Amino acid sequence: MNWLRELTRRLGMLAHRRQFDADLQEEMRLHLELRQEEQIASGMSVADARAAARRRFGNVQRIEERSREAWQWPTLESIWADVRYALRQLRKSPAFAITVILTIALGIGANTAIFTLVHAILMKSLPVADPKSLYRIGDKDDCCLTDGLQNENGDFDLFSYRFYQQLRESTPEFAQLAAMQAEQNPMSVRHGNTALAEQTEFVSGNYFSTLGVGAFAGRPLTDGDDTVGATPAVVMSYQAWRADFSSDASVVGTTFYLQSQPVTVVGIAPPAFFGDRINANPPAFWIPLSAQPLLNPANPLLDQPAICWLYALGRVGPGASVGPLQEKISAILRQWISTQDAYTTIAGSTLAQRLHVVLTPGGAGIQNLQQKTGKGLYLLLAISGLVLLVACANVANLLLARATKRKVETSIRMALGAAQRRLIRQMLTESLLLGCLGGLAGLAVAYSGTRVILALAFPDSPHSAIQATPSLSVIAFVLLVSLLNGMVFGIVPTWITSHGEPAEALRGASRSGSDRVSLPQKSLIVFQAALSVLLLVVAGLLTRSLQNMEHQDLGVQTTNRYVLHLDPAGAGYQPEKLNALYEALERQFSAIPGVQTSGLALYSPLDGGHWGFDVAIPGRPEPRPNQNCESLLNRVTPNFLETLGQTIIRGRGFTANDTANSQSVAVVNRAFVKKFFPNEDPIGRHFGSYDKEDIGAYEIVGIVADAKYTAPRDEAQPMYFRPLSQWQYELKDPVSVAIEAQSHYITAIMMQFRGQPQNLDASVRRALGNVDPNLTIIDLHSFDYQVTGNFNQERLIARLATLFGFLTLLLASVGLYGSTSYQVTRRTNEIGLRMALGANRNRVVALVMRGAFTQVALGLALGIPIALIAAHYIADQLYAVKSYDPLSLAVAILVLSAATALAGFIPARRAASIDPIRVLRNQ
Repeated sequence: MNWLRELTRRLGMLAHRRQFDADLQEEMRLHLELRQEEQIASGMSVADARAAARRRFGNVQRIEERSREAWQWPTLESIWADVRYALRQLRKSPAFAITVILTIALGIGANTAIFTLVHAILMKSLPVADPKSLYRIGDKDDCCLTDGLQNENGDFDLFSYRFYQQLRESTPEFAQLAAMQAEQNPMSVRHGNTALAEQTEFVSGNYFSTLGVGAFAGRPLTDGDDTVGATPAVVMSYQAWRADFSSDASVVGTTFYLQSQPVTVVGIAPPAFFGDRINANPPAFWIPLSAQPLLNPANPLLDQPAICWLYALGRVGPGASVGPLQEKISAILRQWISTQDAYTTIAGSTLAQRLHVVLTPGGAGIQNLQQKTGKGLYLLLAISGLVLLVACANVANLLLARATKRKVETSIRMALGAAQRRLIRQMLTESLLLGCLGGLAGLAVAYSGTRVILALAFPDSPHSAIQATPSLSVIAFVLLVSLLNGMVFGIVPTWITSHGEPAEALRGASRSGSDRVSLPQKSLIVFQAALSVLLLVVAGLLTRSLQNMEHQDLGVQTTNRYVLHLDPAGAGYQPEKLNALYEALERQFSAIPGVQTSGLALYSPLDGGHWGFDVAIPGRPEPRPNQNCESLLNRVTPNFLETLGQTIIRGRGFTANDTANSQSVAVVNRAFVKKFFPNEDPIGRHFGSYDKEDIGAYEIVGIVADAKYTAPRDEAQPMYFRPLSQWQYELKDPVSVAIEAQSHYITAIMMQFRGQPQNLDASVRRALGNVDPNLTIIDLHSFDYQVTGNFNQERLIARLATLFGFLTLLLASVGLYGSTSYQVTRRTNEIGLRMALGANRNRVVALVMRGAFTQVALGLALGIPIALIAAHYIADQLYAVKSYDPLSLAVAILVLSAATALAGFIPARRAASIDPIRVLRNQ
């Protein structure tokens, strides 16, 4: 049907043109006959009259040829001529061209930078074979060691190694099913003289074959590598091989030491491969699951059916249906749980009946980062989209003003015979050229902007899987937006200009009473003002939220405090040697110049690590199913709480007398007391954390102030502290014994200095070297840097929202200035007459300013309700700020009013300087 419509349209055009030619020929014949008769009547000879008619006929023929050309489709040569003409016009007005190109570049660049991040994080598939056939068993971001029963609806997302093996055997619907560690951990890596702390991940032997990924050099892991007793083999990432080992091909096949254990690097992963999830810090090494007990002997996980620590990702075979497969796996899970002694407490309970899994598309891998950053990124995308709308409105305003300025020129060209269609084409070509140039400049802004955004969002990501380079789809998006911007916002000015009456050029444009441009310009200013107040309110809310978050009372002190993260297990320390190691570390770090106090801990506040246990209190009934009895645990040395600035409220802290042979003691925080002893004195009370094995083993000797250890947005959680020097030797359950041993491996050393430390890195390395040269520094930062790192996403969103808000304000101010200047120019005669009749300069200024503020007031009336509605939708992104915050609204109105006064005063002052005598003379 399309070809039929096109044929009909072209036949109509042909018939129209033929009728036009016939009418023109008849008009020419009659005109020439009349002209010849007039010339003969005036005394001219017949021969001379005929010669003059032939000359006239030749001129008309040329006019006819130009008319026919206007009906023809543009050729490549004519298009190139239009482009050259457009370039000449832009060269004549460099200020206009630069302003439009920069406006488009800022609008498109902001959008492209955010869209690049959104595409790289939220829309990118894994660089693997046929990602659409991959499915994950699970749908939530659970981490890292659980029993799988933490979800009240029975949703299972992590699995034990034994259950993973059961799934591989009982689900032939999966062509392949791979498992990977939920938590990616740093490990000590040594090769020759190189000692590093690298991110690692345990994976099943069929990991690479399931994903359909080969090797850049060497070979990938196989099922043969993932068997107990096999020589430990690992695959290194291409990024780590290039950055940390200088692309040395000889590393393949050589021996590395991970956690002081020898392993063989059997291959290098492909350059584009970053693992099973988009991550700011992807693994540098992939290790077979069977090597987990070797590299982490204090906490072997392979034979623990109740410890869930693996994600499962599989490739569904042809003909398999996802729905029935999901039901089958859920039934297998319930059956398997019922046969495990570790889960006998839930046998027959309603929770056991609700246990199930959810199969989700796995083409994007394990979407932990997507779930954490999705709302923030979509918010930024919406904000940048509003910036683009304001930029487009500003471009339309500039084009309208330019079209009005060129109206006389266009009218004269039409009066001289220029075809309207050709004029429209030339002006549209100019608009499209501006859009394309702005899009190219926007790509440069986007590239640099994306790199800055990534540096702010992920400051410690040397091998990030998130790329700052815009992809082909992003570039196509930019070109499409550029073309649409040039076409859409060039049509209206072109239409208005090309439909002017040629007679207006002869009368003088300044005397024209019609003004087709004024209303669209004013409407665009109202629109820009509304969007400006919307973005300023959102930016104000996010900024206040960030300030509240950064300046909240975390319960700890950060001034002159530094944190060292290390891994004793990576240096080969067995549990029985830990106490001696910690004593040596305390001595060495206390002797560092300038150190006031120092302390060791299982983890430090807001470093991303935490341990949780269910609390059991003697004499109380067993908890109901799904009853939350969990509390955080941290093991520390006596000086840790003092070093941290976490004060003891009642009782005492730990001392050197709390040894392995003394009464097991604990210090709890206020949240712990409120949850477990709400109306009792907890001092002297007992509790346990390994179910019935150690119930009542720990005596509460002190209460410490609350502090936030896990997330700055959350309230302080119940927490108890145990001395690193005390062990529970009475435990019999293998799982409890393994967890007890693992909980004694510190990850953090906190140091408080009397002032700003000098040469801290060298002093810390010297102290570690005096204890054991094999101890590797994972990272060393100020405690303030660690704490503020938890606000990276909020800080990024608030800063970008503020930047975009002021960018929108700037664009709106430029648009208001242009519109007001145009109105002043158009009303020059009126203003001159007013001044000639007695109006003073102040009244003229007030007249112009009133017009500017009227437009902005309409924008405020439209934008404030929209801003309040938008604030309601971002309430979950705010901290300690209400969505209807009056201060943010007042600041936004004040800033917009100040910008309006500045943008309107300049043309108002120019209007007040009009000379009425000159205006009257021109009249």
